[in-house]
Amino acid sequence: MKLLSLHLKNINSFRNDIHLDFTKEPLSDASLFAITGPTGSGKTTLLDAISVALYNRTPRLDGTGNSNPVNLLSQGTGEGFSEVVFQADGTQYLAEWRARRSKKR
Repeated sequence: MKLLSLHLKNINSFRNDIHLDFTKEPLSDASLFAITGPTGSGKTTLLDAISVALYNRTPRLDGTGNSNPVNLLSQGTGEGFSEVVFQADGTQYLAEWRARRSKKR
């Protein structure tokens, strides 16, 4: 499997529309890359966004209640999403996760 792109919005600290295209420079020529940055910069969030799009869960959030993946949504937002485009055996696929926070009554 090869990741081609990651698109997300309102996932943890990423409130804006984020699109990472792994098919364009400088990532297209990299056989290996590292996700680096200071504490709280969103490194784990990027991995969570990939995981939840592919598997509808993350290692930290895999169930219901406080462990529900909907808790990935940024505070104060009503909805968010993560989309991963990947290639496997020469075929492209789109995996997506979308969540909407229920309104309190």
